[in-house]
Amino acid sequence: MVRINRVHTGTGDGGETFLLDGTKVGKESLRVALFGTIDELNSQVGVVRMEFGRMPGITRFHRPDEADEALMRVQQELFDLGGECACSPGKLPEQMALVGMEQCDRLIQEMDLWIEELPPLESFILPMGSAPVAFLHVSRTVARRAEREACRLRDVEGDGSIRDEVICYLNRISDWLFVLGRWIAMNTGESETLWTPLGKREPES
Repeated sequence: MVRINRVHTGTGDGGETFLLDGTKVGKESLRVALFGTIDELNSQVGVVRMEFGRMPGITRFHRPDEADEALMRVQQELFDLGGECACSPGKLPEQMALVGMEQCDRLIQEMDLWIEELPPLESFILPMGSAPVAFLHVSRTVARRAEREACRLRDVEGDGSIRDEVICYLNRISDWLFVLGRWIAMNTGESETLWTPLGKREPES
């Protein structure tokens, strides 16, 4: 287990920080941006869990534990990803367990189960709804940003800078968050608002 005795160190006051392996880097570095965005995503998922637990329609949801347990697992996996990305290539601790295709494939399996229960989409969905659903939309966009930053890191520093499984997970988790939002909305009796293209919308008065 990681033991943290104090949070403030003063070593980052000059705009630099240390990776987990001890490498000193600027806080503007692509790697710091990536694990910072993964941390942001994890925090957003935490907000989803908080709002989900107190939403008015939760009493109509027959499987609330399934959603919350899945979200908690994802939070753990995001910490795993962030820890890996906070290390220089080739300097991962030997005891660090890495997110792999097992975790990536589980996201697909869960999505497929939820999609079987959902009505097909006829258009894009406006990012809105009850608090947990709206925050899931925010979370999926943060996941896409993390994915872009991971791809940028690979493009700049080379293929060995980040594992393919990290990018795979970030790609799939965005879709997973979207599908979960739809599934929660359906199970709590919440209607979805579809995007209507400009040419098909009623003229504004």
